[in-house]
Amino acid sequence: MNDINIKEGSIVNIGETIGHVGNTGRSTAPHLHYEVRIYGKRVNPENYFGK
Repeated sequence: MNDINIKEGSIVNIGETIGHVGNTGRSTAPHLHYEVRIYGKRVNPENYFGK
């Protein structure tokens, strides 16, 4: 990520911008890694994509 708009542990809403995708390290294209946790348990992030 080039920019991070939230802090670790923040509660966010669907569609809220959490950051801006970037190209760092040895990556070959811009991309983003993140996970969604509900009450500390990892859940499938596909259910939380903004539409």
